[in-house]
Amino acid sequence: MKRFAAEYLYTLEEERPLRNAFVELDDNGTILGTGPCREGEELMRGALVPGFVNAHCHVELSYMKGLFRKGTGMAGFIDQINALRDTRSRDEKVRCLKEAMDLMWERGVSAMADISNCDDSFAVKAAHPMYTRTFLEVFGTEPEDCAGVMEGVTSLQEKAQGYGLDAAPTPHACYTMSPELLTAASAAGLKSGYLSFHSEETPEEEEMLKTGSGRMWENRRAAGMSVPPVTGKSSLLYFIDRLLKAAPAPLKEHILLVHEVCMDQEGIDAVKAVMEHPYIALCPLSNIYIHNALPPVPLMRRNGLSLCIGTDSLSSNEDLDIVKEIFCLQENFEGLSLGELLIWACRNGADFLGRKELGTLERGKRPGLVFIDHLGPSGSLSSASCSHRIV
Repeated sequence: MKRFAAEYLYTLEEERPLRNAFVELDDNGTILGTGPCREGEELMRGALVPGFVNAHCHVELSYMKGLFRKGTGMAGFIDQINALRDTRSRDEKVRCLKEAMDLMWERGVSAMADISNCDDSFAVKAAHPMYTRTFLEVFGTEPEDCAGVMEGVTSLQEKAQGYGLDAAPTPHACYTMSPELLTAASAAGLKSGYLSFHSEETPEEEEMLKTGSGRMWENRRAAGMSVPPVTGKSSLLYFIDRLLKAAPAPLKEHILLVHEVCMDQEGIDAVKAVMEHPYIALCPLSNIYIHNALPPVPLMRRNGLSLCIGTDSLSSNEDLDIVKEIFCLQENFEGLSLGELLIWACRNGADFLGRKELGTLERGKRPGLVFIDHLGPSGSLSSASCSHRIV
């Protein structure tokens, strides 16, 4: 049996922490119990929390760290990623993504919802202690390519499953897919019970769908690609229209909407009307990196949406550090307690992935145990706060 005690213990069964409390685990990391410390018991100065869930990552892009210019907007970012993709050998890509996964694990990430466009990460994931659900993302702007794209991603899914990975197709975003492919990929993903979709990441995306203009529209046309239909509606509403062609409402699957920087009340109402289990993945540092914007977190909270926290990739972020993402949200939005933010970073992500053993420090669970140091005087994060895996 192992016993750890700290000034703050976040079981995350509720938002408020236990003060001066302990957690006991067996030798396999299963939680045996929690409670108040004995008088005089030595305490770790900081917070003990469950393992994190990185709700959105592209770990296979880790070889791109430090190569991108910041603040280019989405059109500029797309140009950079197209120019830099596949500029390293497979061995170097695998080395970089393994280093990234190892560092995330050491910092306390117990599970990850990861995007893959190829098989570079499969062997590393299969051998790693971190649980991953792999979303096999597809692209294709030309309607006649839909069948071929789906055939290719089905083969990739079979390869991932051969490694023992939970993996299924998922659509990327409205602007990289024909309407036919968006529906076909959504239908394939829904069969697995899980879907991830990049949604309303930038105002450029909204301008493209609503008015058929702007930098992203021009970017696509200049590249000779077909563009999505101009609907006069948000990209989220367009996605919902295509999603409902794949399956009727109400949708009972776990659907993760990633970014949602431009989400409004109309979009939230539409999501609630058709999805029984919607989740939002917040990636604030990536949003700032690309176009210096943040999602409407207060609006999302008022509407009771299930928020999760992701890091995105090292092409659009300087690090894959959940604590830095939490600190960014804490500093930019008033009224967020550390307990609420940890619920997003741990419990909600585990709920999305359907991993009942993760997310909270409840008896019988095995979520991992993480220590966060250098808290501020009120118990909130400071710029010096770091996380360290204990178990």
